[in-house]
Amino acid sequence: MTETHSGTYEVAVVGGGAAGLSAALVLGRSRRRTLVVDAGGPRNAPAAHMQGYLTRDGMSPAEFLARGREEIARYGVELVRDRVVDVTGGFALTLAGGATVRARRLVIATGLKDELPAVPGVAERFGRDVLHCPYCHGWEVRDQAFGVLATTPLSVHQALMVSQWSKDVTLFLHTVAESELTDEDRRRLAAAGVAAVPGEVAGLVVEEDRLTGVRLADGTTHPREAVFVAPRAIPRTGLLEKLGAELRETPFGAYPVVDATGLTTVPGVWAVGNAAGFGEQVVNAASAGYRAGATVNGELLMADLDADARV
Repeated sequence: MTETHSGTYEVAVVGGGAAGLSAALVLGRSRRRTLVVDAGGPRNAPAAHMQGYLTRDGMSPAEFLARGREEIARYGVELVRDRVVDVTGGFALTLAGGATVRARRLVIATGLKDELPAVPGVAERFGRDVLHCPYCHGWEVRDQAFGVLATTPLSVHQALMVSQWSKDVTLFLHTVAESELTDEDRRRLAAAGVAAVPGEVAGLVVEEDRLTGVRLADGTTHPREAVFVAPRAIPRTGLLEKLGAELRETPFGAYPVVDATGLTTVPGVWAVGNAAGFGEQVVNAASAGYRAGATVNGELLMADLDADARV
């Protein structure tokens, strides 16, 4: 993989996950001088496999990204392992390594960070038998005894969703009071056969490197084989904020206002993947990157043609 340290590019892509690499692939194939700045740390790194991506179902996230990096290199896209620490209008990117990179257009694909509940065992088992997305992992743990760790009233929705994959689901209310459950919540939980257990969760029970139960603060243990949890999403919007992009509040944090192509309220700046929203799966992120890459190329082409026409 070619690495760069400074220069001027037509497009700089910040973030080398599925969305960023997909945008870079389209731009490279469009003969645009493109740079990808990748700090590493993809959101799905804890998972051994990614699911639900047609023709890539079951592939490891690491292999997926490695192939993507190989593909963009075929078209002359450069990649630097670094982190963007500052950006100014124009666009000038300052990298942690000290280099300054300039680009005519920016694609921000910095994703988000998952903050897990501070329950012993959760972080250690995350991506294995502590899970967050039934579409990503539900099939692999189907028909097992599920636990759902409630951290907000929205956890009821997660418990109802995972009941599609198992009929043995227990919702551990943890930090959610029973009084916070609405009548509708109770009716739906009952209809789904989901038991709601009050009390704080003290930790997970692990035996021979396998999750076997959930232990409450009162000492009682409930046998479980998989636990679903909803991490708190922390959007990585620092660069977008520096550029003055408008953000919108959502139940999962503040994300940039974008149009159907990912264009933000800042001309020349696109946001894709989890940088633009919480619910983007790998396949969605790749699609968004493709759409943004094609749009950026067309926008640059028309801008150059209009400039030539004025000469």
